[in-house]
Amino acid sequence: MSSTVIAVLLLITFALFIGYILKGGNLMIGFFVMAILWAIIGMVPFDTAIQKIFAEPATNYGPTIIYIVFGSWFGRVLVDSGIAPAISETTNKVGRKKPLIAAILVMIVTAFIFVSAYGVGSVIAIGVILLPIMLSVGVPRDIALVAFSMAIGAPMYINVVLYNQIKVFFPKAAYNASYLHFGIIAMAVQLLAVIIFLFIVRKKIDPSKAETNLNTIGAGMGDAQEVKSVPKIAFIIPIVPVLMNMLFHWDAVPALTLATLLGALLTGNMKSYKHFVNFMNETVKHAIADIAGLVMFLMSLAMFTGAASLNAPRFKPIFEAILPNSHLVLAIALGVLAPLALFRGPLHVWGAGAATAAVLSGTGLFSDVFLLPLLYVPTLMAVSVDITQSWNVWGLDYMKVQSKDFLKYGVPVMWIVSIINEFLVFKFFGW
Repeated sequence: MSSTVIAVLLLITFALFIGYILKGGNLMIGFFVMAILWAIIGMVPFDTAIQKIFAEPATNYGPTIIYIVFGSWFGRVLVDSGIAPAISETTNKVGRKKPLIAAILVMIVTAFIFVSAYGVGSVIAIGVILLPIMLSVGVPRDIALVAFSMAIGAPMYINVVLYNQIKVFFPKAAYNASYLHFGIIAMAVQLLAVIIFLFIVRKKIDPSKAETNLNTIGAGMGDAQEVKSVPKIAFIIPIVPVLMNMLFHWDAVPALTLATLLGALLTGNMKSYKHFVNFMNETVKHAIADIAGLVMFLMSLAMFTGAASLNAPRFKPIFEAILPNSHLVLAIALGVLAPLALFRGPLHVWGAGAATAAVLSGTGLFSDVFLLPLLYVPTLMAVSVDITQSWNVWGLDYMKVQSKDFLKYGVPVMWIVSIINEFLVFKFFGW
């Protein structure tokens, strides 16, 4: 069978896979089946397939899983120690008399927390605190949810846990000072877009409807939970992991561990050995439960990435023919086409875009240092406003918001952000 015929068959299965995803198919099963199909269609020798597709990608993914575990644990500690609720309550008090200022402060706090925190469990735990605050100052439910989701997506540019997940596609890229410089600016662009969005829709903010909106989600004014008192110095804990990397080049695991221990210490959870052990056990147990499904999904994704990498040479002539040689043209094109990342589409690396990422990296036409942020931008558009993203699914249900309203507000904002940030990708890495 010729290489061209094989490439066409692989593309057909890829198209069918996209259709499967759009219809709500299970991603873990989908990626596992695709790994098998691409091994068979690509005529990968049996022993090679066993080793290079199903064994090595899974075992080599171990370090990334460790990062995810520690990131999820840190997020859980921020919530259970009282740090995240205390930051949120302080924000609420500061902005209570000025609804727009209060909403903007909540978005800044959200981004601040998720610089290091990670995981759907952490998002839910923070969301049930911050989203009612947004509603209590009169922000409509759909606008509050869209802004919250985009504010979570902004710091993901420098969230070391998520970065290490995308790095599996681009192993030669590095989370270093050069990348952080880009990541911080890209994060600022998205957060600024959220603030501008809130300013544009400020006339829709109506404090008189606060009680109605809160009752709609089952969080009436009388349901507020008592917030633990924590020392103000503990408010810096969310950015400790990033600071340790920037200042001392620490790896994520020791940086997250230090931040976790400092959080426990500053909030009185080390007051006795027994209490400290119980606190650690409970937070670890909840953190790992939060990410169990994600880990298995990522394992199947790693297997598919292995299959895509072995088949990458077959796509090289096609990509050479259709891809522009100019880094600038490619960056702008992906900015314009960024909505193709929605619904786990071909520009979402944790969706059908896994093939795009693996094949692009395997062809060697562009460096991993350029390709990682190039595909990270549309992927983070999806993370921010895609209704298939796990915490967005939760948010739509919790806030009683229609999908079309969520997309109506979120997609235009994130599309503009994506075009701007793709231009930044070219400015920083297009050489």
